[in-house]
Amino acid sequence: MYILDHIMELLAKAGAERYGMEAVSQLEHALQSALHAERMGSSPELITACLLHDIGHLVDQGDEGLAEQGVDAQHEFLAARWLQQYFGAAVVEPVRLHVNAKRYLCRTEPHYWAGLSQASKTSLEVQGGIYSEAEAVAFITQPFAPDAVKLRRWDDAAKSPRLRTPDLAHYRPILAAALV
Repeated sequence: MYILDHIMELLAKAGAERYGMEAVSQLEHALQSALHAERMGSSPELITACLLHDIGHLVDQGDEGLAEQGVDAQHEFLAARWLQQYFGAAVVEPVRLHVNAKRYLCRTEPHYWAGLSQASKTSLEVQGGIYSEAEAVAFITQPFAPDAVKLRRWDDAAKSPRLRTPDLAHYRPILAAALV
């Protein structure tokens, strides 16, 4: 399947690129996110969403360093638009909502913000900051918002330079199972 080859190539090329200001590459971050979802027994769709949640950084022209310049590249929307060509809402919507899930968690869990990496705190500011109480309530009532919150937690945990993961090929059949 051409699209699976294309996705694998995009992620493999990202393997050498550092993930923003984090201590891992884009590929390591994607694989770690997917591994956390897989370990929790998630569906192929949610594992796929975790693997591909930051693909918006890689499609189009890329956006390396924009958050540090005060620019929100809206990678979650770029990713969702690109992914909806190949995957259903159970993949697309958690990806689209994962940035807002960070804004939600900062509002609903006071300790959450303190646990964010500096890069994530920097990007939060350009992504709209912490939700108000009303925004948080409106967010969590959306379809797929609970999955976006799970994705967000695994995203936050996927920044360890020491975590071993399966290789990218391990996720190909999972991606295939999630295609529409």
